[in-house]
Amino acid sequence: METKAGDPGAFADFDLARVESPAFVVDAAKLRANCQILADIRDEAEIKVLAALKAFSMWSTAPIIGEYLDGVCTSGLWEARLASEFYDGEIATYSAAYKPDELEEICRLSDHVIFNSPAQLRRAALILEQGRATGGRFDVGLRINPQVPTGEVPRYDPSSPGSRLGFPLDQLTEEAMEGVEGIHFHNLCEQDLEPLLSTWDKVFDAIEPYFGQLKWINMGGGHHITRADYQREELIEFLRDAKEDTGAEIFLEPGEAVALDAGILVGTILDTGYNEVPVAITDISATCHMPDVIEAPYRPAMLHEDASAEIPPVRLGGPSCLAGDVIGDYKLPVPPEPGQRIAFLDQAHYSMVKTNTFNGVQLPSIYLWDSDTDALELVKSFDYRDFRDRLS
Repeated sequence: METKAGDPGAFADFDLARVESPAFVVDAAKLRANCQILADIRDEAEIKVLAALKAFSMWSTAPIIGEYLDGVCTSGLWEARLASEFYDGEIATYSAAYKPDELEEICRLSDHVIFNSPAQLRRAALILEQGRATGGRFDVGLRINPQVPTGEVPRYDPSSPGSRLGFPLDQLTEEAMEGVEGIHFHNLCEQDLEPLLSTWDKVFDAIEPYFGQLKWINMGGGHHITRADYQREELIEFLRDAKEDTGAEIFLEPGEAVALDAGILVGTILDTGYNEVPVAITDISATCHMPDVIEAPYRPAMLHEDASAEIPPVRLGGPSCLAGDVIGDYKLPVPPEPGQRIAFLDQAHYSMVKTNTFNGVQLPSIYLWDSDTDALELVKSFDYRDFRDRLS
């Protein structure tokens, strides 16, 4: 999978020695710029935009996001709690399945509660009724599966054959739509407008009979709206038409687009060697700090890499015992030496939320930097107790 981001932006001039290692550094100015683009789309198209916490839930930046966007979308009880505690605006919650003993609180915290199947919605009827009787003001939505594969990697494609995400569109009936006030579909991953249009062509025909019933249609995330080459004017026109044609409020819930190119992961080379190829061990672990590198797989862009240089690439890997803990092969700007700082680009989204402590590998510290003012703040650092207290 080829990463579609990796613009260093202001990080091109950032001194990596200013922070601990390893560390995530998030640029508040870039976050504001991304959110401004999303807000402009929202205003021109007269829709609503929610930030997806599953991709980027650095809640110390909630004031920035709340200044521009309409709220957040969450993936279950804990994210809904986080949203209610720190974020402004609406909360839309979707989960592939809810635990009955958690659903009551989810209904209390959320403005939109989205189910993965009509069957679970029916089983939850008493909980929903009780939630509304005690003052809950939430809408009930159904996630559908458009059955339109558009993704490059099947495990990231909600429409891949056998997907568990969303109710299959070819099974949609009046009975399945009973009690449904909104439709949700999420079918994209790091994509531009064309896959959205092809998805909408299929979805439109299936849900047209219910346009008078639906209060809102949520077109999910995966839209790379803040990427420089995204077709924004065409998107605005499409969203306006969708709102007019359906008579429903239109939502987008980008995650990556909020934090695209807004963060780096800084690390240090710990050792070097040679085994058929040059090898370097870093305090950045693919499996612990950037698991999508292995899961996708993909090769993250490196700050200041010179791919055209007439030097052999160096294989960079993490300190864990996993043989496959390999980040990739890179042409470093200078020959690798222990103590040398490096950084990988576009690591604010998904990497931060997926970190783990396998092998007792240290979690990266988290910094907030403002490239407009050069203010740098250590937001969070981790120690042995964070590893110990996750265990028993």
